[in-house]
Order: sequence, then C-alpha cells, then structure tokens
Amino acid sequence: MAESPVMWRFVGNQLKRWRTKAKVSREQLAEAAHYSPDTIKAMEQGVRMPTARVLDVADELCGADGMLSAAKEYLSREKYPARAQEFMEREKEAISLWWYEVMYVPGLLQTKEYAHALIDNHVPVVDEEIVEERVAARLERQSILVRRKPPVSLSFVISEAVLLAPQVDLGQLRHLLKASELPNVSLQVLPCDQAVAAALLGPVILLETRDHERFAYAEGQLGSLLSAAPDLVSRATERLSMIRAQALSPAESARFLGEMVDRHE
Repeated sequence: MAESPVMWRFVGNQLKRWRTKAKVSREQLAEAAHYSPDTIKAMEQGVRMPTARVLDVADELCGADGMLSAAKEYLSREKYPARAQEFMEREKEAISLWWYEVMYVPGLLQTKEYAHALIDNHVPVVDEEIVEERVAARLERQSILVRRKPPVSLSFVISEAVLLAPQVDLGQLRHLLKASELPNVSLQVLPCDQAVAAALLGPVILLETRDHERFAYAEGQLGSLLSAAPDLVSRATERLSMIRAQALSPAESARFLGEMVDRHE
C-alpha cells in the first residue's frame, strides 16, 4: 500500500507539535474547525491531508503567527491520492496511452459531474475541500486530449457495464461521443456478451513516455502498481491487444454511444 505523501506527514507532525505546545486539545481544535477528533488525529498522523481550514484555525488557536497557515501553499501541490501520484507524473510525459476500463469512465474522459460523484463517494470519506481539489486536478489532466507538443495517441476501451452505471448520465454519454471525434483519440466499447476472460480481471493502462519508456499501470481495491518490468509490460500489451480485438470498432462504438444518447434524450 502506498505511503502517505511526505508533506502530509511533515505538516501533520507540525500541527500536532504546535497544538501540544499551545496546550490545545485535539477535541478543542476539532470543535473549532468543525471536524471530528478522529479526523484531526488522522491529519496529524499524515494519513489524511491537513485541510486549509484546519491549518488556519490551528494557526489562530495555537498562536503560530502564520507558520501553520503557510503550509497550505505546499499541500495544494498534492493533487492526487498518494498511490496514483507517480502514474500522474508519467501521464504528463506520455506520447501514447492505451486504457481499458471495466468499472469507471476513464479519468481523462470524465465530466465534472461524474468525477464529483465518484470522488465524493470515496471510502473512506474525504473532506469536501479535498473532493473539489481532486475534481479540479482530474479535469486539469484532460488537457492531454488536445495537447499538440508533443501530440499524444490515446486509445480507450470501455466495458459496456461502465456505461450502464447510474452515474453515467446524458451529459457523460455526450461527452464520450464528443471525445471520440478527436483525431488522436480512439474510443471503443466492449459489449458485455463479447468480453473475454482477460477483460474481467480489471482495468489496465499501457503508457509510453517521450523517452520511449513503457509502463504498465493497474489499480485495485487495496493499491496500485506502476511497472516498467518488460514481462509485465508485455503481459499488459498482450491483454490490451486481445481486448481491443474483441471490442466494437471505433465507428461501431460511436453508433453504439449515439443510440444510448438517443435513448436518454
């Protein structure tokens, strides 16, 4: 399981030190900042990112003279969950990306409303401030879809089951259809009755950077894996190639999505 970002742990440690020095109890800080004591504890331990509100309230309660509030600038740079941060850095360098998704609309193709619905229902629960920051970060990533220097070749395969989820509304379906029209984007739908066994094993991403390094990435319930190991990259390539071959063609997929849009209108 990925370790919490070092900045979370450092700021959490400083928060606890200032609170202890000022003889402010965890319960007092929690009440003043409108959080539970357990949430404050998690922030002090670096398990959860200390929020701007907690830092500002603690700064005033503990007489930190801006020392705690100043940490907000550095924490705002942690835009992604700890387990995904390395992948996000590689994604910025990508010139080619193959993405198969069996559970959710790929992050690069999500609408703001869909992204918010997913992140806001995260388990364990995250604070609204963090929800908004992560939604904004996810939308910011989508600039890769139209980036021209260097251009990026993007191939997505989405299981039909993803499109049948209640979070996928008319706006999300239209967004997918519009994205499929981009010249550097290939979007395919894998019908449930055409799914091969490999397609049931979970999502997988294959990524190539500007330096022609190739990475395989997968997320699961308990963690994620980003690897450049040749055997894993080869396995991911083979699996993705098989899934793409079983999916509807881009043209057939566009018609499939168009029909779903018509049914929702």
